[in-house]
Amino acid sequence: MASSIKVAVLGVGSLGQNHARIYKELHQKGEIELIGVFDTNQEQSKAIASRHGTISLNSLEEASTADALSIVTPTITHYSLAKSLLEQGKHLLIEKPMTDNVEEAAELVKQAKLQDCILQVGHIERFNPVFNFLQKAVQAPRFIESHRLSPYPARSMDIGVVLDLMIHDLDIVLTFVSSQVEHVHATGVRVLSSSEDIANARLQFSNGCVANLTASRVSPEQMRKIRVFSGGEKPSYISLDYREQKGFHYRLAKEGEKESSFLKKLLVANNDTIVSQFGNKKVLREPVPIEHKEALKVELESFVNCVKKKQEPIVSGESARQAIELALEITRQIEQQTQ
Repeated sequence: MASSIKVAVLGVGSLGQNHARIYKELHQKGEIELIGVFDTNQEQSKAIASRHGTISLNSLEEASTADALSIVTPTITHYSLAKSLLEQGKHLLIEKPMTDNVEEAAELVKQAKLQDCILQVGHIERFNPVFNFLQKAVQAPRFIESHRLSPYPARSMDIGVVLDLMIHDLDIVLTFVSSQVEHVHATGVRVLSSSEDIANARLQFSNGCVANLTASRVSPEQMRKIRVFSGGEKPSYISLDYREQKGFHYRLAKEGEKESSFLKKLLVANNDTIVSQFGNKKVLREPVPIEHKEALKVELESFVNCVKKKQEPIVSGESARQAIELALEITRQIEQQTQ
């Protein structure tokens, strides 16, 4: 274990305790040494440490003896914690959003580069097998629609729904489309908090792609879905569910593929191939092959691997900074409407 990197978790609330759980699993496999967890709520810290068989650290200074740390604290604390730790040469995984402003995000990116430290940001959907499938299946996205809805949270109340939830989808489309955003039109409303609780943003990219994103934290249901329409020689439509890790691919049927009978459609239900006819063309609907994985576990394993090999993380500080910049433009437009 002496040769393993030492890891600590700062903040063990609803998400941080899962960082502790997964790091403990990696500890038991001999891949890291989990030195403990720290939370300003010492009662919570001790409870989570006991649950996962690790140590409740007494101070930030004690936690900073680790080589790498997960920062899973309120957004407003990210910058001060991360800056101090980067100056000490620590590798960091900071939960999203990295900061609540662009200037501080840029400073952390700069500091990580100066100290030659890994700086990864917790945009978890990048590690969801749904996104992996999407990247491989769609080469020319023309229209993207996403819905990210949840009930009112007991956390992240220091930021609005754009920085809290929509930023996941902003990061996804910026990565997936790989084109400059030319135009942004956003709207949103406050419902229960002092920040926007529902927001919609329409993004137009220089390559012609359009993305329509909706986020809400006052919904009676949870939803994390994305639909992508692609053009080119083989136009298609993919509907995917991040939570369920499943979806369907709709494409034009090849010559010779016959339309299913009404009886067959009743028998096969939702999980088998169905061909429907629209005009002179037929559309094939088929489930997509997605291997179920816990995205957070994949994310933390990737972080540990990057620290060990000194590799650029999949979600770098710079890519997270770009998502924050776009998120703040959306919130700026919403704030102008509510003044």
